[in-house]
Amino acid sequence: MSSYKFRVLIDTEKSEEIFRDVVISSTENFETFYRAIMAAYEFSGQELASFYVSNDNWDKGHEIALMDMELSESLDSPSIMGETLIQDLVTSSNQKFLLVYDFLRMWCFMIELIEVIQEDFDSPMLDLSVGLAPSEYSKDIDLSGDSNASGSMGLGNDFDDIFSDDFDDDDEFGGFENIDDMDI
Repeated sequence: MSSYKFRVLIDTEKSEEIFRDVVISSTENFETFYRAIMAAYEFSGQELASFYVSNDNWDKGHEIALMDMELSESLDSPSIMGETLIQDLVTSSNQKFLLVYDFLRMWCFMIELIEVIQEDFDSPMLDLSVGLAPSEYSKDIDLSGDSNASGSMGLGNDFDDIFSDDFDDDDEFGGFENIDDMDI
């Protein structure tokens, strides 16, 4: 068996890079990986979260949810972290994932496979820590819908555009045919 070393970069408003390298057995599931990331950043892990298979452009692909929300039985319904092995979704030598934690504060982690290690680790290991992790509660929750309000989540133009009120009143979804087609 082998293990994977992933670089986990947190998206913050600061210009400095803050990342952790996490080594985990390829046969572990995504829930174990999620708990290792939360521990590496000293987050509680008590909020909802989802991984997304990603590509070189950091586009959001197939979802791996923390828990089964039982929304549908369709072919594209999310996988469940506790039931999905990491090795089953690693398809390239630089595989990328996104992790969104706390859907109100929208913590985003960009995760990239940086090394395959020919040793099987019994438990996840923090291999490298660069930068001070922000407090889990340092991001304000903005429920006003006004992207210019003080306390804005600062998620960039894509998020501001998606959640703005600037759409045709006749079009309930603001012109998007499928919410999964949005770059988040």
